[in-house]
Amino acid sequence: MTACREANSTHPEFNAEDKLWDAPLDLSALTLTVIKAYSEGSAENKDQEKDGFAFVKKSCLHCIDPSCVSVCPVSAMTKDPALGIVSYNPNNCIGCRYCVAACPFGVPRFEYDKTIARLRKCEMCKQRQADGKIPACAEICPTGATLFGQVTALRAEAERRHQLTAGKLAFFPRRTVDSRDTQERPSPHYNAKTYGLIEVGGTQVCYLAGVPFDKLGLPVLPEKSFVSTSETIQHTVYKGMIAPALLFGCLLFAVRRHGNHNKNEDK
Repeated sequence: MTACREANSTHPEFNAEDKLWDAPLDLSALTLTVIKAYSEGSAENKDQEKDGFAFVKKSCLHCIDPSCVSVCPVSAMTKDPALGIVSYNPNNCIGCRYCVAACPFGVPRFEYDKTIARLRKCEMCKQRQADGKIPACAEICPTGATLFGQVTALRAEAERRHQLTAGKLAFFPRRTVDSRDTQERPSPHYNAKTYGLIEVGGTQVCYLAGVPFDKLGLPVLPEKSFVSTSETIQHTVYKGMIAPALLFGCLLFAVRRHGNHNKNEDK
């Protein structure tokens, strides 16, 4: 979280509930990455659901078929076709906040406290990537809990970890998925599923965890993206301008009928 603030020039915010500085409860216009905690019962066992605890990093998942890009009427939200980064251009934004409502993960946040406001979200440190660096959260992580790399390589690493035996020693990369900087430690118990492979068409940020994903605040979502559903309906309805023509015809009929009715009353 600290590295994210430094990389994106955001300052710490005050947690009014706990009266603490830089202890945010959720994402905001000032907090683009947040670490949240799960605990149950005695909270003695790490990465276990019962009497356990776990941590989860929340930020933009950079969807393969992003709803925020689909609903934006002015292309302020875009997806890089090569890198897959979902970016925001404040110069195009008109402040409609459709992207805020459309995101199934509740990621984009609006600066409600500013006169000239903008949206803020994780953009995968694209400014650092342009300089040949990796996102700050992955670079600073000491255990490899956050890894950066090609989506195909990350998914292959997830599958490798599913094949490991819980409790047995294994090597885990740090910072990048193909890094030679590895750490040997006992393999944790993982859910059988990788979150993000199929949810709403798939996401480029995926999760492995030992605790059910819904208890980590990750929503249960359909496999089909909302974009593919809505755009299919729109393209069908507006194909060949048939629907607008029918609507115009109905309106014209209603106007003429109303006009004839008024003429009959005048007689």
